[in-house]
Amino acid sequence: MAKRIKILFTISNFDTSGSGKCVYDLVKGINRDVFEPEICCQHSKGSYFKEIEKLDVKIHLFPFKTNYRPLVTFPFRVLKIRKFFRDHQFDIIYSWHWSSDFSEPLAAKLAGVKYIFCKKAMGWGNKAWIWRSKLSTKIVAINEDMISEFYKGTSMMDKVVKISLGVDTNHFHPLKKTCPEGVQIDDTDFVIVSVANLVPVKGIEVLFEAVKQINNKNIKVFVVGNYDNDYGLNLKAKYANDTTFSFLGKHLDVRPFLAMADLFVIPTKNEGRREGLPIAPIEAMASARIVIGSNIAGVKDVLKAFPQCIFEPNHVSDLAEKIKDVIKMSPIEREQLAQAMRTYVEQELSMEPFIQKHEDLYLKLIG
Repeated sequence: MAKRIKILFTISNFDTSGSGKCVYDLVKGINRDVFEPEICCQHSKGSYFKEIEKLDVKIHLFPFKTNYRPLVTFPFRVLKIRKFFRDHQFDIIYSWHWSSDFSEPLAAKLAGVKYIFCKKAMGWGNKAWIWRSKLSTKIVAINEDMISEFYKGTSMMDKVVKISLGVDTNHFHPLKKTCPEGVQIDDTDFVIVSVANLVPVKGIEVLFEAVKQINNKNIKVFVVGNYDNDYGLNLKAKYANDTTFSFLGKHLDVRPFLAMADLFVIPTKNEGRREGLPIAPIEAMASARIVIGSNIAGVKDVLKAFPQCIFEPNHVSDLAEKIKDVIKMSPIEREQLAQAMRTYVEQELSMEPFIQKHEDLYLKLIG
């Protein structure tokens, strides 16, 4: 049997299941006859870490990156990381660390190890991103905008590979409409669901104001996600007397809430920390739910096959019109659109192409 390609997946932590879920899916789905995956993170805290332990791979708890200051000791700390990479004889390091840190790719370069990082968000606020990119062997971009805004026309463009994130279409499958325990809806209600941990850029108030503008008493809106911050608590207080809107808090399994939805809305604003490629609307589409979203990076990648479901960000009236368009549809038209979205995810945004494109990249790197 030929020597397997040894890949180290690095990630800061598994406190949440966002990027951690992507690492989990890649490691779980990778061909173990060809590849030998290992994981490195900085601590074992976080509820999702227990899921990672079930993968039956070696997990390293090691500081794979370091602060730049004090500058006088920076080279020594980088060399310590280099030694870790060399001692374990990794063929590829694939970083899911979110920041612009370049100490990790520098250590990989010094160790002679091929280095990939996943560009997950639309941040590009300092020169460190350029250094991180220049030191990398390959860069995985998850949406079109980050390619055109950050890399097109630069010497780094030939390093960029576009690979969209994927979801497990067996786990997220077409759902019969049901109401989860503890939630009350009527048969005549038109249910809108949004899944988001509440921060200002998520634009939930745009959704709320659009629904208020429609002024249809049968519409009910449910927001699934953590609201325990100033923005979330203020939003909850502002709409406390309106029974149209409900805040359900954070849930690890969102499928019971997708099951009650007639429509899923992602109203993210085009400001602040923009989306990379949001997973929640892909999960909704895989569950055969109609999704409409704002015309911003990431969201428009998810909905590019359905331009009629994209509205202008921050535009209450435009969102209201899109919601009314779905309400006016016949049951057959809604079912057809929902199934078309499910089919699109199966073909373009499922786990199979996500893993296959990564495996092709690894093999191309090793030659």
